[in-house]
Amino acid sequence: MTQKIIVELDKRSYPIHIAPGALAGIGQAAVETGLGRKGMIITDDQVAPIYGQSCENSFASVGFEMTSCVVPAGEPSKCHAQLLRLYDAALDAGLERSSFIVALGGGVIGDLAGYAAASYLRGIDLVQIPTTLLAMVDSAVGGKTGVNLPKGKNLIGAFHQPSLVCIDTDTLTTLPPREFRAGLAEVVKYGVIADPRLWDTLESHATLATLQQDADAITHLVRRSCEIKADVVGKDEREEGLRAILNFGHTIGHAIEQVTGYTTYLHGEAVALGMLFAARLSERVCGFPSQDTERLACLLQRLELPVQFPSKPWEDVRAAMGRDKKKADGEVRFVLAEQLGVVQYGVAVPDEQLALLWDQCTRGDA
Repeated sequence: MTQKIIVELDKRSYPIHIAPGALAGIGQAAVETGLGRKGMIITDDQVAPIYGQSCENSFASVGFEMTSCVVPAGEPSKCHAQLLRLYDAALDAGLERSSFIVALGGGVIGDLAGYAAASYLRGIDLVQIPTTLLAMVDSAVGGKTGVNLPKGKNLIGAFHQPSLVCIDTDTLTTLPPREFRAGLAEVVKYGVIADPRLWDTLESHATLATLQQDADAITHLVRRSCEIKADVVGKDEREEGLRAILNFGHTIGHAIEQVTGYTTYLHGEAVALGMLFAARLSERVCGFPSQDTERLACLLQRLELPVQFPSKPWEDVRAAMGRDKKKADGEVRFVLAEQLGVVQYGVAVPDEQLALLWDQCTRGDA
């Protein structure tokens, strides 16, 4: 049975459909959404052989005229060179203002295709079909799109809400185990910022393998994560306040990705380290209980996510943070926890305190 969540944004509200096998019905869902008759599927060279044809067939079966454009898989594709390729492909396909773009894949595809949709002809409709757990619970919902610059991640982009999100949980069966684990980091994040009961679901399984085999549990985690994000986005679409809580663990996480050249850690793995850093910082600044920090560390280990920090100089990490788009008035701001489910955002912390904690984390003394 399809579960439906609505992201409430007045006239720009849109549905999130969640179900095993939902991809087969994406064409009909697009008809019900009122999309134009011409679209382009953007995907990568790992997803295309598995789901590209079935996605195109579903649209074509109800009368849509579809083309596809495939980019190389991986973070390096989130760049201006690939973006220009997409614009050319859209022009060659004859996409008009009434047309739409489909992002079929993980977070990289969602961000890249989303920005193409946001900027092509000053904005056309977007359909998000996430095929990774991380994209399902995070990047496919909320309208953040963008590409990277050599000096930082997601520094060029736009808020562009999709018209429709289709989550087929069956696609997780073909997801590499490491990608699945990385996606769980974002689920853990929702437990910290909004719903500690998500942790109960994660902790109730003896091993990561038993969790992966529990389809009902995975559907629950995806649905609840989407509910939380939809609620936050509905209250603060453009991250002018409350939406910042979704960045818990991301300030340091993005910096870790950058200083390691986007090759050592997947996004969720870096966020796992960022959350652990933020939890330890929260102890010092907000009185977050140390036993909950240890609970977080144990949960991350059980989910086979990293807890050992890279031995990178603080100066490099701080420089990467200085280019982060979440800074304000020249200061990097953090999301910190008072207790599980209660967080503060926009917290400025002195550099000396950050440097000391980073040193302790890299030595394993924190």
